[in-house]
Amino acid sequence: MTTARIYEIMKKMKLSLSYKNLARPTALKGLQAEEEQDPFKILIGTILSARTRDEITTRVVNNLFRKFKNPEELAKADIEETKAIIHSIGFYNVKAKRIKEVSRLIVERYNGEVPSDIQKLLELPGVGRKTANCVLVYGFKKAAIPVDIHVHRISNRLGLVNTNSPEKTEIELSRILDKKYWIKVNDIFVMYGQNICLPIKPNCKLCKLKEVCKFYHTTVLPIQNSSLKTS
Repeated sequence: MTTARIYEIMKKMKLSLSYKNLARPTALKGLQAEEEQDPFKILIGTILSARTRDEITTRVVNNLFRKFKNPEELAKADIEETKAIIHSIGFYNVKAKRIKEVSRLIVERYNGEVPSDIQKLLELPGVGRKTANCVLVYGFKKAAIPVDIHVHRISNRLGLVNTNSPEKTEIELSRILDKKYWIKVNDIFVMYGQNICLPIKPNCKLCKLKEVCKFYHTTVLPIQNSSLKTS
């Protein structure tokens, strides 16, 4: 798989989303625009977004930053008040403690400025490679490939990679895709994964990538053919 081929796939994804008016901003893309690319707010928003729908994440993050404007304020925030603000987020008890601790470390270690170095980001509690890469892409506009469940699923379904973990998917995509395109991968793949290439019952009728989709030819098409034969 070449960079040129992957880029063509990404263009077809965008065309499909635009044609069906599905190219709505993801939570992180929206946060990037609303908060003027603030790395701290991207970091906290990404931590809160885990296992939570985008619309809930967006609402909760907006409420949180309306109350607490920066790392200093969030580090000093009353934990119960923070929990009350983010209670509709999945695992809000754990996440409230985590964002408070992350804020404290950013103040103490980095003078209130989120580091743009991935190794330093990974040293923060609860920050894995996906979160760190999201901060690099959406907070600093640095080349990185944040691999979440959507990026991992679609990359394997299309046969771009053959991996069993998001971490391995990131390594493979970084290897086969030119670095100048890395920053675009997460946003496009996540929108496609949320609207067309769904985890269960993907909307293959809307997909313009069936001819190159490994999943479609090995899983979806045989089921369709079997149904036609028995009908």
